[in-house]
Amino acid sequence: MDDIKNIRITVTGAALAAMTCVATMVIKIPTPTMGYVHPGDCFVLLSGIILGPLAGGISAGLGSMLSDVLGGYAAWAPGTFVIKFLTAYSAALLFRRLSGNKSLRLTFRSVISGTVGEIVMAAGYFLYNILMLSLINTGDESVALGAAIAQSAAEIPFNLAQGLTGVVLCCAILPVLEKINPLSE
Repeated sequence: MDDIKNIRITVTGAALAAMTCVATMVIKIPTPTMGYVHPGDCFVLLSGIILGPLAGGISAGLGSMLSDVLGGYAAWAPGTFVIKFLTAYSAALLFRRLSGNKSLRLTFRSVISGTVGEIVMAAGYFLYNILMLSLINTGDESVALGAAIAQSAAEIPFNLAQGLTGVVLCCAILPVLEKINPLSE
């Protein structure tokens, strides 16, 4: 029976990774900071909630990283893998902990765990952007670091808007997926 469960996890993880990639690449709303907002975080959160922390994190990280590689943002791919892995991982851990309390509705658990996951995403990209921009900038190190921090801080509202979109879409889609979840059998 474990073989069947492993196959189900693998297939579901691959499908969620593909949906994450497509949702990230197909609908892009450009931001003034040279990035873009997308609905892919919905599937990042769903990956964690449905598959659990480890498998969900891997699925979310791979799908998001693949969208960077295919979309011309290859330099961001390693950071994206780690950040989206941690987003799904943290959301999944909290969702599972909250699931122990049967009085909490699915939507409430999704909103709380998704919000925490998306805060992890925004913080992760803030730090990764500082690193990447510091490597690109040359000259006086203190000026370059200050500019990197300022530019990265300017992206936080857009990352939070993306995260909010992901949480809302996740809450809308999760009840349907819960009914057809092949892992719950």
